[in-house]
Amino acid sequence: MASGSPVDGSLVMNTTENSVTEDAKIASQVPDAQLKAIKKVIDNLYAHREPDGHDPSKVFHRKVNKRALPDYYEVIKEPVALSTLKYKLQNREYRAFTDFVRDCALIAHNAQTYNRPEAGAYQDALVIKGVMEREFQQLAEEKIISVEEARLPDLGEIPPASPRPAEEEDEDEEDDDEDDEEEEADDSEEEGGKRKRRRGPRSLAAITKRDGASKEDAQKGADSDPRKKRGRPPRVDTPMEARVKAVLKGIRKYKNDTGQIMIHQFEKLPDKTTMPEYYHEIKEPIAIETIKRKQKRKKYQSVDHFMRDVDTMFNNAKTYNQDESQIYKDAVYLQEEAHKLADAEKSKPDAEYVMEEGRLPLPNGILHNGELWKVGDWVHIQNPNDVTKPIVAQIYRTWQDSEGQKWVNACWYYRPEQTVHQYEKHFYPHEVVKTGQYRDHHIDEVIDRCFVMFCTRYSRGRPRSFPKDKDVYVCDSRYNEEKHKMNKIKTWASCLPDEVRDKDYEMDLFEGPKRTKKVPTPLLHMLKDDQTETDEAPKVRWGADNAPPIMGAVHKGPRDENQSPPPEPTPSPPPQPPPPPPRQTPTVPKYETPSHRRISEMDSRMANSPDRTAAPSATYNNNQTQPQSQPQISQYNQHTASPAPVQYNQYTSQSTSNYAQTQHHGSASASYHSSQADTRYPQVPQPYRVSNALPAATTNSIRPHEVFRLSEQANAQIPEEIRQQYQQDEHGNVLFFTAPPVDVLPPTKEGSAVGHTARYLAEKLRRKMALKRSRMTDGLPEQHEEPKPKKIKPELDEGLAGQIDSLRNEALQVLIDQMQEGTEAIYKSLYGSEWEDGAKFEAAKTAKRQAEAQGRMAAAAELKRKREENETVSLTGTGVYLDDFDPRY
Repeated sequence: MASGSPVDGSLVMNTTENSVTEDAKIASQVPDAQLKAIKKVIDNLYAHREPDGHDPSKVFHRKVNKRALPDYYEVIKEPVALSTLKYKLQNREYRAFTDFVRDCALIAHNAQTYNRPEAGAYQDALVIKGVMEREFQQLAEEKIISVEEARLPDLGEIPPASPRPAEEEDEDEEDDDEDDEEEEADDSEEEGGKRKRRRGPRSLAAITKRDGASKEDAQKGADSDPRKKRGRPPRVDTPMEARVKAVLKGIRKYKNDTGQIMIHQFEKLPDKTTMPEYYHEIKEPIAIETIKRKQKRKKYQSVDHFMRDVDTMFNNAKTYNQDESQIYKDAVYLQEEAHKLADAEKSKPDAEYVMEEGRLPLPNGILHNGELWKVGDWVHIQNPNDVTKPIVAQIYRTWQDSEGQKWVNACWYYRPEQTVHQYEKHFYPHEVVKTGQYRDHHIDEVIDRCFVMFCTRYSRGRPRSFPKDKDVYVCDSRYNEEKHKMNKIKTWASCLPDEVRDKDYEMDLFEGPKRTKKVPTPLLHMLKDDQTETDEAPKVRWGADNAPPIMGAVHKGPRDENQSPPPEPTPSPPPQPPPPPPRQTPTVPKYETPSHRRISEMDSRMANSPDRTAAPSATYNNNQTQPQSQPQISQYNQHTASPAPVQYNQYTSQSTSNYAQTQHHGSASASYHSSQADTRYPQVPQPYRVSNALPAATTNSIRPHEVFRLSEQANAQIPEEIRQQYQQDEHGNVLFFTAPPVDVLPPTKEGSAVGHTARYLAEKLRRKMALKRSRMTDGLPEQHEEPKPKKIKPELDEGLAGQIDSLRNEALQVLIDQMQEGTEAIYKSLYGSEWEDGAKFEAAKTAKRQAEAQGRMAAAAELKRKREENETVSLTGTGVYLDDFDPRY
């Protein structure tokens, strides 16, 4: 039962009048005749319909939901709805008839103030305002109220419309609008197609989003790239779902004696604030909107399951309303017709419900490559534009076509480098944005699983039982490709398929929320120096049709309204004062000898050798054991503009200090310390002393070399003869390095490992000989290095390996003989004396099945080969070669 129907209103009025206190009657100064006139006006506002059957009062039944439009109550200071009028009438809160007239005027004035002139709510407010004026004029002619009381008060001028804000898409409301468009199409067919335009909004949250596009916008959309068009998942209904939709569509066509569509009274549940007694009497309230939501989310398992809810809805109306009321009569009639429609639909064969293009829905998912892919799964899909960046998507539909091929429809999520955005935009690492692209893909195009988390959960943990080697992305916004706008997502459930919106996943929480720092756009290098704010937004670079853009773009236009300003750069640390010069120590320890000094000086030369690579290390001092933090190079590893590895800047370590080597008394271990030279002091040899300092390192240490490798699929796209020309790992993947190779010694013989540089080996030998001479001078025993154990060569064990292979073959033959004997025993038990003929018969059947299976496999392989030929992507022009970064090649 819907709140606000005329008959229902009279029932509420009668039951409420008996419970009104005497104090309320005394407080109200409105005569009974005017109270009845107020009730009549309210009933007529609810009952008014336009010639095309549109209900202009629908949007004004209840106040706007704060969650749907939180800014509404910032603009409108006195919100009023038809439910407000009913509540004040029931509680005798009107002190004068002019108070009621003012509330009526506020309904229209508020709608005109908040909405744009082209919005449906604005147009409906004008219609309702006209109905009010006619009703009050009729009451004035009947002498119930005066002419002055019948005039609507002046509540001020309607403010001009503000600039149109960025469109905030809401999947929930879009889905509701889609369903209502279907219902209107049904009504149009019933009325001969006379409807010309859509009037009232279909939900309170959508009153500012409907019918707002101008002709220029429509023309602009028609001229835009079709690959930017927002789509919808295709309709893939099972026969049961098609029967349920047919029943819902059928009961919308019946009208009562007054010409109203009967089902309109059952669309929504009554308002709890104005009719709490309904919920006390009805224990299982349900309306058409509830049934439609359950149908969309695949909650019904059969037509009978759906009909139980339909019966509950009509039985509630018959229980609450009186037998002679119109809504009771409509409930009885619609319930009978609904059962007739359901029986007729169940009697039809499933073949009559085949979808367009012969689509057969697969509600239980698709089994492919040993995995089940179903609606709601996050997947990686082949990207023909860039094999290193698969498409991030979520499955919305699964079906099979007339040829037996299996397909999925998935919603794409773009990476930042595939969008057009303002150059100051920052993104989370691994961030993606939801698009309006719903595309069909063959199941063979699905590569692997991934996962996308809403930003509020991404910092708190990760999905439980999700493989660690799979990619996890974070999503914060929707992306409008036509307007190049990114809008914050308010409700994550609105971004998911209906089937999984009410399902949640378990998480493994972090010990505490992890703060993820946003990084600059990966396309910042594409910003031109002469680009200005007034320039047109650059265009993306498209490639294959069924794939995201190859490359997005950045512009210098103004930031979006919801875009945060770029973060302030981290201030550099204050300069540190230079350390004091080393103290002069007059005495030399007895264990410091000239020979030790010579060794230390030689080590210093080796340390400062141009071929010596300083490894990054932490700086320690005597009183502090915590390593000093080194500046990190901010980068965007997750979303690079090209598949080539990132080239890092090489930092040269410049040191003016000498390294001195000392030995602790009674210990052979050496420690190093550095001291900075000062021009104010003469450069004289300093005496050695014991130091507890660890090796020092500058903050500009050379970054360690890094090695990159492509994914398995990307590596397979490189022809094998090309891969053989470059270094590969043990799996045959081409290796990419961030720096050219050092000058190494050539292998002494084929197959041997590469060694150190000749200079390093020479210095090492000189150092070893000098140490040996110094130990002989000091009378210390000579140190002998223990020889390292050598690995046993495989050729020494060839005899043993041959014996193992022989024994393995013998064991295998014994197993085959035992299996043969067991098989013959089974045939003898089954066929008796004719077991040999039975064995031949079974062998023939097995051979036939094997031949059939091989034929099917060959056909599938041929089909896959043809598909791969059509999808082969050439890597010409995008490869990375040694001469790209090494001038020696």
